[in-house]
Amino acid sequence: MSSFVIKSIGNALNATSLISSKYATKKALNLFASPRKGRYSEDQRKVVSSALFEELSYDGLDIATYRWHGKGKTVLLVHGWESNASRWDYLLEDLKRQDYNIIALDAPAHGRSGGKQFNAVLYSECINTVAKKFKPEVIIGHSVGGMASVFFMHNHPETSVKKLVLLGAPAHFTGVFARYKSMMGYNRRISKGLDNVVLERFGKPVDYFSAANFTESIEAKGLIIHDKMDRIIPFEDALLFANCYKNAELIETTGFGHSLKDASLTSKIIGFIND
Repeated sequence: MSSFVIKSIGNALNATSLISSKYATKKALNLFASPRKGRYSEDQRKVVSSALFEELSYDGLDIATYRWHGKGKTVLLVHGWESNASRWDYLLEDLKRQDYNIIALDAPAHGRSGGKQFNAVLYSECINTVAKKFKPEVIIGHSVGGMASVFFMHNHPETSVKKLVLLGAPAHFTGVFARYKSMMGYNRRISKGLDNVVLERFGKPVDYFSAANFTESIEAKGLIIHDKMDRIIPFEDALLFANCYKNAELIETTGFGHSLKDASLTSKIIGFIND
């Protein structure tokens, strides 16, 4: 959406909040949690067509998984917002050459998974379902997929995961929420209402959901990769991770953007996995 359309929607909800802040907040939350894209295009289907497809289930939600069988370490690939498992096309062939046992999943409301809404907490429980099935030794998570992976490992410390790669991951939900509120130009009624909904739904305030803080309890070895020019998730988030995640290395890049799709990083990721 253009910035004009975004601000127009924000202004309309702000006006609505004068009549019913509860209704306006509900609409704002639905807008935040409803991906506008992420389902497969024809070209994207080709990327996963060679994989063994299997549906798992979490709390009645179908979770689409894809497996490229290998005899080596099991690697779980976790994509981010408005994406799907095909985003790993640039990495798949190199991982296959290492004979890794590769698993990828589609997030809720993305790809071929069920649901209409998404949040990182729900995603983390879907990751847990997949991890219990395939027992990955390594997770590679991009963007909010990295955040959800941290949530999963924090809440399920008995996991089989020994190594974690975070690509352009947000360090805390507070920043994600604040950027959304700012982008939409929401007034204080809606902003406060959104914070209250998080507290009511999850039993914790927004600032509790800090992936950076959660890494303090993670024993798995970590690799943090973040671009200094990332326009989606600020580089400062990587520094927060590096400060809290004591058993992790930070690789700074310049010019690869938020996607971090570059061959020079693939060798670093594989070297980390094999070390």
